[in-house]
Amino acid sequence: MNTYHEVYETVIGAVMIAESGGAITDVLLLEPHSVCKGEHKATPLTDRAAMQLAQYLAGKRRTFDLPLDPQGTEFQKRVWNALLAIPYGQTCSYKDIAIAIGNPKAVRAVGMANHHNPISFIIPCHRVIGADGSLVGYGGGLELKSRLLGLERAQA
Repeated sequence: MNTYHEVYETVIGAVMIAESGGAITDVLLLEPHSVCKGEHKATPLTDRAAMQLAQYLAGKRRTFDLPLDPQGTEFQKRVWNALLAIPYGQTCSYKDIAIAIGNPKAVRAVGMANHHNPISFIIPCHRVIGADGSLVGYGGGLELKSRLLGLERAQA
């Protein structure tokens, strides 16, 4: 199966979107010297994902309508599926996610799975906060996490 990726400029910076087998596999905020998977080529699906991401970042989209295929362990996939269930404009804790997947003691493992989420923004890892309500751990930085949560709260 071929993997294709394209880099799109957004209001939050350059984002790499990859697809393979007709599903999105990666949506990552690029940093200098980032390595991208597969052949550098836009596809109708990566373009559609970029359009939906731009709409989301503009406050005009609350849900994504895209086939997703994040690559990870079964545990990670259970966590990522639980993240997809967090409603737009709302947050939950790592413990809430651990409970939702039936493993209440796996709070740290949930945090690591959240950290390794390959489909940022669309699988909303930014909606997970500390048990005390604080903003903790986000690959794009806490400023971006705060910005995304503020955008959603303003539109919810």
